Order: sequence, then structure tokens, then C-alpha cells
Amino acid sequence: MLISERNNITSIQARFLNPTNSTHRQYEALRAFYVDKITSSEAARCFGYSPGSFRVLCHQFLKEDPGRQFFLPPKKGPQSAPKRDPVRQTVTQLRKQNLSVYDIQRILVEKNARLSTVSISKILTEEGFAKLPRRADDERPQTTKPEAADVADARELDLSPRSFTTKFGGLFLFCKYLIDIPLQRITDELELPGSSMIPAPHAIRALLALKLFGNARHGHIMSYVFDEGPALFAGLNVIPKRSFLTEYSCRVDPRCFPTLNQRWFDAVAKIGLQPGNSFDLDFHTIPFYGDDSLVEKHYIPRRSHRQKGMLVFFAHDTENHVFCYANAAVSKADQNDEILRFIEHWKQRTGKNPQELIFDSKLTTYANLNELNKMNIHFTTIRRRTDKVLDHILAQPSSAWRRIRLENIAREFRTPRILDSCIKLNDYDGTIRQVAVRDLGHEEPTILLTNQIKRSATTLIDRYAKRMVIENAIADGIDFFHIDALSSSVPLKVDFDAQLTLMASTLYRLLGRAIGAPYDTAKTRRLFRDFIDASAQVSITESEIIVRYQKRAHNPLLKAAGLHDTEQRIPWLGGKKLKILLG
Repeated sequence: MLISERNNITSIQARFLNPTNSTHRQYEALRAFYVDKITSSEAARCFGYSPGSFRVLCHQFLKEDPGRQFFLPPKKGPQSAPKRDPVRQTVTQLRKQNLSVYDIQRILVEKNARLSTVSISKILTEEGFAKLPRRADDERPQTTKPEAADVADARELDLSPRSFTTKFGGLFLFCKYLIDIPLQRITDELELPGSSMIPAPHAIRALLALKLFGNARHGHIMSYVFDEGPALFAGLNVIPKRSFLTEYSCRVDPRCFPTLNQRWFDAVAKIGLQPGNSFDLDFHTIPFYGDDSLVEKHYIPRRSHRQKGMLVFFAHDTENHVFCYANAAVSKADQNDEILRFIEHWKQRTGKNPQELIFDSKLTTYANLNELNKMNIHFTTIRRRTDKVLDHILAQPSSAWRRIRLENIAREFRTPRILDSCIKLNDYDGTIRQVAVRDLGHEEPTILLTNQIKRSATTLIDRYAKRMVIENAIADGIDFFHIDALSSSVPLKVDFDAQLTLMASTLYRLLGRAIGAPYDTAKTRRLFRDFIDASAQVSITESEIIVRYQKRAHNPLLKAAGLHDTEQRIPWLGGKKLKILLG
């Protein structure tokens, strides 16, 4: 016999002689005692019993349960379905009437026979029925259904004299600016997609209406489809449905966004929002939850890990507190050079380079810092704290550090120590100024790099601290304008969504500047809460559209800003005058 066969037989014998449960052990012990005729003490020792307990086992087997079944037949499952079987014939007959599982379930409930859709599907599968093809509306049984809104069509807009109440009364405060911005001319020049039912300017205004209102735009659009307020604001009979919103964002050619951005901000500059000179720059990753293998992974700071997503570059105008540039087509390979593309865009738009740029350490490379210096653009950034850099800084004597006082920062640590020096960097011509800052509440020093040699260290630290405004502004955009819309029920293309965010941001900033301090620098959500989130009674007359606001605590501020006294004609509403009455 082969050795392998002998080993197999030995292992099989071990499975019988080494019980794995109590029933098997009792059987083998009793069999060894009664059949193999070994002694009681030997059987107890071999199978792990004490002599006394094994005698009790033998007594119970002989006297109390001599007919015990050690090997029971396998249990069989239920041979019938108490719930399905009585209604099987009924379900079959109903399916022959071309009824779905939901229709069948509803009829069974009326007959006091409750059965889940899963059970109904199982019956139909057992009876050999295939799934129903998708049915037209007239093929479905007559039941209670949600009321369907009309199809959006600018030609069906009703401007006859009437009145209605809207939750979106605050939107009409932006009409003043949209009248001055030649949206019709801009869309014509860029050849944005449109139709006779929904022209391009009407589509943009409809999307802006949902952006501007900002109240869970991504989750509850269809809840307000019968509200005439946003539809009238856009110049339509009803607000378009989700399918149109998503489709339209896909139809717009991404190559037009730089020109659209320039045309929009040129028009905004003419009505009071002149471009600034200092900008905060940053990246933001919009998470992607699909399976597309082409989507790259990027770092998400608030989650502290890398994840698939779309990398968006933002430029924030520090003086005007508004987003002035966004690019959602940034790849990992090109992200270091995005700062140069922004400079090129800004020079094309204004005819000159930006005066000052503030950004963090991961935005670009030292070689690009050298390019900025050659273009005479002031910059301030953070240097990465490598072990070598930290060892060199901390090795400096205490006498090399000097203490300064920060005057314009409302913070606890106002008297940090600094180490101001000029250093050499790889890929950077000449020397660059390095300011190491301690006693700012961090264990390790903060290291600033800048080409502003003559500017005081206090002013530099003060300016970089204000860069945190862009992080707050981006957070405000994510929270209010719903930049993170990839997982929403109204998915828009990221580049188109970013462009809408720029446009809505400028409209809010124009409103804030018109109202005055402190709303000229307030977050968007505060402006929305105090002024935009208001219901109104809208009355359409032969020549006017009168918007009567509800009585609110902040209405006097709107009156003081003169926003109630604007009788302007609205071109997309038949040239009727807009009159705002504040309660």
C-alpha cells in the first residue's frame, strides 16, 4: 500500500475515533464498552469521562433511554408556503391581466391578503412568468398619482394680470443686477445651447435661481416645481425639471467657460465690482463616488485621506470677497502649473498681472515661484516643514529670534517670535526671504516664503493669516452653493457648476455691498437668511410686476440701500416694470 493511501486511511480513522461533539463522544464511549468489551474505567479514560460520570451515562442509556437515536435523519424544510399557496392562483390570474407586482400587491391588500412584492415575484418566477416590459402611462391601471407640472416653455409664460404667493420672493432683489448684465448678448456671443422653448438666457437664469436660493438645491428642487416665483424670475411658465438641468450642464461646451467668465466679470465691473489686486488661491477636491477608473485620486483635507474626485482650482478676490476664477479641469499632472494659467487668464482679462498672490505650500513648485518673481508678482506661501529645515531653524541661537506684535488680528497669540532671513532654494534664482514664526499656538514653527523683501514681518504674517478667508469662503460655497453636487439628485457637470458658483457669488456680493457694513463682507448664508429667504405676494398688472415682501426685521436696511425704489423694466418679462414693496 502506498504511504499516501495509508495516511489518508489513518486520518479517516481519526475522524471516527476522535469525537468532535458530545453526542459523537457518548456514542463511541458506549460502543467501546458494550461492543468492544473494554473495561468501564478504560472507556472513561479514553473518552474523557470520570469513572463515576461514565457509569451514570451507562445507567441512563440502559434504564431511561435504551432506544435513543444517535443518528437522526436530516431535517427537511417546509413542504408548503402557508401565505403564498392560497393566493397563487389569484396572482397568476392578475399577471395574465398585465399587472405589475405592485398592482397585484395593492389588489391583494383590498382582498385582505397581504403578501410582499418579493413573495409575489417568487410565485411568478415559479409559474414561469417573465418580467413585464416597461409600460406606457395609458397601459397602467388608474390609481392616485402625483400631479405632473407643465413642461417648461418660455412661450407659455402667463403675464396676464393676476396675483400669487411665492416662497422665493428674495430672488427678485437680484433682478436689478441681472437687468444691467447683458446676459442675452453674452449667451448669443458664446452660442450657448438653447431652444424656442427654453432659450439660453432663460436656462441660465433658471439655474441661477436655484443656486441663489441655496436651500438644499440638490435635494428638493421638485418640491417647488409649482411655485411660480423662480419660474417668473427665469422668464418661464414653470421651473425646468431635473433631467433638463443635468442635460443642459452636459450640453455646454467647457471651452466657453473662460470667455463666459471674462464677459460676466466685465459686465459686473461696470455696475460696481471692480477687480482687486490681491488674491488667495487654493484647491478643492469634489469627491466622486462612481466606478470610473479614469477619475484620479486627490487629497481631501477635511477627511485626511486621498479619494477619487475632481480637483477644482479657486481664486478668491481678497478685496471684494468674491470668487473670481475657477477651473474644474485640473489634472494631477498639471496642478502645479494652474497658478500660471490663472495669471494668464487674469492678464487677458484686465491687461495686467495680479499684484499679489497668497497660497499654501502644496499649490505649486519652487520653479514656478521663480517664474512669479520674474513677472514681478508678489507672493507669500508656506514652506513645508521637513526634518532638515526644522533642524536648521531650531539650531539657531535664541538671540537670532526677535519678538513682534500683531496689531490687526483678533487672536490669542499676538506676540510671536520670528527668525527673518534670506535663503537659497532649488530651482529659484537668487535668494528668497524666509520668515519662521514661533509662539503662534503651534508646537512647530510656521515658515513663510516670500519675495517681498522690504515688507515688514508683521504685515506679512497679518496678510497670510487673512488667507484663511478663502478656506471659509470655499466652505461657504460648499455649504450654500452646493459645489459638492456629484452625489446629489441633480448632478451637474463640475465645470459648469463651478461657473454658476462664480456668477451667484458675485450677485450676492453686489447685494452685500449695496446694503453696506457688515453685509459687504458677510458670508453668503447670512445674506440669504436676513434678506433672500422671504416669501412675497406677487401681483402682475398691465405694466408692472409688484413684489410685496413679508414684514421682516431687516427690511429697513433694504430701504436704506434704495433696493425698494427700483422701477426697472425687465426685458425677459415683456418689458414690465419691477416694483418692490417692503413691508
